[in-house]
Amino acid sequence: MTKEPDAVTFASDTGASRSTWIAAALVVAIVAWMGSGFIFPSEDAAPVVEREELMPVAVAVTSSVSETVGQFYQAEGQALPDRDTMLRAETSGDIAEVFVSKGEDVVAGAIIARFDATSSTADLNRAKEELARAQRELANAEQLLERGVATTDRVIQARTTLAAAQSEVADAERDADALTITAPFAGRIETLDLDEGEFVSTGANVGRLVDITPLTVAIQVPQQSLTRLAVGQSATVQFITGEVREGTVTFVGSSAAAETRTFLAEVEVENADGKIPAGISAEVLIPTGETVAHFLSPSIVSLNTEGTLGVKTVNADNTVEFFPIQVVKAQIDGIWVTGLPEKADVITVGQGYVNAGEVVAPSVAEVTQ
Repeated sequence: MTKEPDAVTFASDTGASRSTWIAAALVVAIVAWMGSGFIFPSEDAAPVVEREELMPVAVAVTSSVSETVGQFYQAEGQALPDRDTMLRAETSGDIAEVFVSKGEDVVAGAIIARFDATSSTADLNRAKEELARAQRELANAEQLLERGVATTDRVIQARTTLAAAQSEVADAERDADALTITAPFAGRIETLDLDEGEFVSTGANVGRLVDITPLTVAIQVPQQSLTRLAVGQSATVQFITGEVREGTVTFVGSSAAAETRTFLAEVEVENADGKIPAGISAEVLIPTGETVAHFLSPSIVSLNTEGTLGVKTVNADNTVEFFPIQVVKAQIDGIWVTGLPEKADVITVGQGYVNAGEVVAPSVAEVTQ
């Protein structure tokens, strides 16, 4: 008879159970050690590194004191003749004589040229004869009316004929006067297109007469500067030829040009010697008063964040301040500006690295402006 195999049984290992407890104890110890830093912080923990405070930016400043300075309006202009006119023929006919030449100076009323008077003289003589006849007819009619021989209608007709004759004489005399071309004012013959024997029609331009004594310098004034100018102000005019003359403002316009929105102003300049020609360029300088301003170098002018032109200064607390300015006068070595206090410590070096409100470390600039 076959023997049944014995059943397999497992007995717990004492060593294996011990290992499990050891591992669990290690895990608890590690967790406790890691959490102890939150419950009991170490007194030897390293301090948080804090950033050092930035030092103020070093800038150079120069003390500036305001001064009284004259204000001027400056503009470019053009010299124009005081009077300029075209010479025109008032009748038609052949030119008999020309008395002047181009470029010649003439006085007012001077005869420029004369037409052939043959036809005009004949017309004037005929008109005068008709006038004499009409006067005789009227005298006879009035005598006959007194005697009772003539009627009132005959006298009226004679008077009408006389009036027509008088009109014809006046027209003939006017035509005779038109035979002479004269200068309406003293000046220089700029152009003259006339030759003896030439036929000229009524109304034709035969020459140009200009008067450059005095000269008129015309300038264009922008809207914002119009109130600074007034008639009677003195002016200094420098022409492109190098001539410098004193003048007077004689006209300031009251209506702006539609294209440029500028106003015309005129300055009269004496030119008795005629040395300054018309048409050349000129620079006009007009004193417009005085103001209190600072003299600065253009290099220290800057723009703020809004794009305003100004100057940065340092106040008593070493804080940067920004003052908007206006340039009232420019020179080769600097500019005069308004907008600053009477006395100001202006930043001359380092203004591009600081802004308004920042504290700086100012030092006196070694260079003078």
